[in-house]
Amino acid sequence: MEFGKGTHALTDKLATPLTQIVEKNKARIMALLASDKATQVSQALNKDENVRQMATFCYPLLPGLLRLVVKEPAFVSFVMHNREKLLAQLASPVQAA
Repeated sequence: MEFGKGTHALTDKLATPLTQIVEKNKARIMALLASDKATQVSQALNKDENVRQMATFCYPLLPGLLRLVVKEPAFVSFVMHNREKLLAQLASPVQAA
């Protein structure tokens, strides 16, 4: 999955870590959304408050240097604007490591 391919530097810097965080913590994020089915995830991520909650969960998992540069409100905004890509990633089956 590619978040905002070809856009500004913020997207380029946040996309890879966010993708890694979601893949690594997919089960915890699904539990946070109280959902284990793609349709329920879709419904959950259509609510702004749920997307903000998930972004708030993911923010501390970003690399420390990235957190110094990108403050939480900017990260939450990024996640809000990229929720469809996030939904697609969460709806995909969990890959074995």
